[in-house]
Amino acid sequence: MTSNKPAAEVTISHDLIHTMLKEFVPELADLPLTLHGEGWDNEIHRLGDHHAVRLPRREAAALLIENEQRWLPDLGPTLPLAIPVPTHAGKPAFGFPWHWSIVPWLPGIPFAHVPRPATGRLIEDLSQFLNALHVPAPDDAPHNPVRGVALTERADSVHERIDAIPDVDGSRLHELWDELVDTPEWGGEPMWLHGDMHPLNILVRGGHISAVIDFGDITAGDPATDLSVAWMVFDDDARAKFRKQLAIDGRSVDIHTWNRARAWALSHATACLANSVDDPTMRRIGQDTLVSVLG
Repeated sequence: MTSNKPAAEVTISHDLIHTMLKEFVPELADLPLTLHGEGWDNEIHRLGDHHAVRLPRREAAALLIENEQRWLPDLGPTLPLAIPVPTHAGKPAFGFPWHWSIVPWLPGIPFAHVPRPATGRLIEDLSQFLNALHVPAPDDAPHNPVRGVALTERADSVHERIDAIPDVDGSRLHELWDELVDTPEWGGEPMWLHGDMHPLNILVRGGHISAVIDFGDITAGDPATDLSVAWMVFDDDARAKFRKQLAIDGRSVDIHTWNRARAWALSHATACLANSVDDPTMRRIGQDTLVSVLG
């Protein structure tokens, strides 16, 4: 089976990380390092018990780290859940070409590994978090060409991915996407968005959401982009309760925004399935989301 994850453009060794720590954060340099995860964009190395080092593995992700360093310190205090606000903003050094971060180690297991149906507490936690996050963003908020934009700007990519996914009813997916893409566009102010609200970026502990991680796609635009998570983590009953909870917590979701959120869920599902050759968890997320969207 051929991998479809982009190749790393740098070699990140523990010797390199320790060298940078000794130079810039010597008080943490002697803590043990363990590789925790390697995604498309970044590597995460756990540093001792309470920290992690987040480093881009390819140039396309370098600006995403800088966006986190610039904006998460402002957003963190306004949100009801923990997020990985960098405690140290590392700079290029010792042959490593990009910015990197030290962030708090946030305990919990990904929502992807929490069996449905979700408890009421998880529904309330997610509602409160998104209502707090979705406030007007400043004019200089990061731009993201694939998040928060009008659905018409994603139409070609979604159709291409549908055609590339094996063993699905492509005609039904094309028809649903074309129906949803005609939904009226977001007409409000651009709102702060996480940009990548999927069940691997939401951590759960003790029956509560404990943290939301990976803000590399942070941007501003249509909040429906983030609300698509309702099709990725909830069954039909819990999703309806989530929409009601959003209104209880202070922001009702009109039918047009809810339909755009469903369209974004379809878009995310096709992206998961088109890029999961070497990632069975992401493939399952894509499959489960398609079932929710079609249902």
